[in-house]
Amino acid sequence: MYANLLPVNGKWKQQITDYLTEDVPSFDFGGFVVGQKEETATLLMKQSGLISGIPFASEVFKQCELDVEWHYKEGDFISTEELAKHNGKLLVATVKGPANKILLSERTALNLLARSSGIATQSYTTKKLADEAGYTGLIAGTRKTTPGLRQLEKYSMLVGGVDTHRYDLSSMVMLKDNHITSTGSITKAVKSARSVCGFAIKIEVEVSNEEDAKEAIDAGADVIMLDNFSGKELQETAQRLKKLYDGKKSFLLECSGGLTLQNLSSYLCNDIDIYSTSSIHQGCGIIDFSLKIKA
Repeated sequence: MYANLLPVNGKWKQQITDYLTEDVPSFDFGGFVVGQKEETATLLMKQSGLISGIPFASEVFKQCELDVEWHYKEGDFISTEELAKHNGKLLVATVKGPANKILLSERTALNLLARSSGIATQSYTTKKLADEAGYTGLIAGTRKTTPGLRQLEKYSMLVGGVDTHRYDLSSMVMLKDNHITSTGSITKAVKSARSVCGFAIKIEVEVSNEEDAKEAIDAGADVIMLDNFSGKELQETAQRLKKLYDGKKSFLLECSGGLTLQNLSSYLCNDIDIYSTSSIHQGCGIIDFSLKIKA
């Protein structure tokens, strides 16, 4: 299902080619050692979590002219209990083809799966925590993605069940403190942005206090980011803003800045429409996979 998001002839496929080229810039010495003997390899998952990144790994195998059969679907959650039934090594795919090409694909495919599954798992865990606390709004990632891996990381957020927020600088206007300082005021910045982005693109303004939030709302901003507020201050400010503008202005409130799995619960309230955090993609680990040629 999620694979349908990826363009048939998109840039992401060229990136896979580039990753493989980066891994073997000149001679493949290991490939020379094993040659082109036909082999079968097992792709094993060694940690609990969500499986994510299958289309990217599949493209690696395809470019290396290998056949792959996946035994699980994108987004399947593998529990600790399920993993234990298989002695901590769950068979998620079988790869067949020449030994040198299996080894050529190995590290690139595993790295992409590990990174993608780590982000998807952290996203899933964060949203689950918010859901269990009774929060009904959106949990979102941020644009603090890794250069060269943005599409993979944003894709992984979706597999994990969270919102991707804006994809790039062209997706939405976000006016932060530097924009306001350079322009002179929130009102001027919003007016200038609206003159070029039109009605089809949302404008978000980052604010650090309630008065600036009111100026942004009055200026016509679509989303107000309450940045680096304390938990109690955030909740009280959001409640006052929603009450003050009820029936007068339409806008979304977003909370961002320093949110983690450990402190998220103290910030949650349903007057905030979006909680965005980089912890789901910057502050997460990986899920361990390995690829073993059958003896």
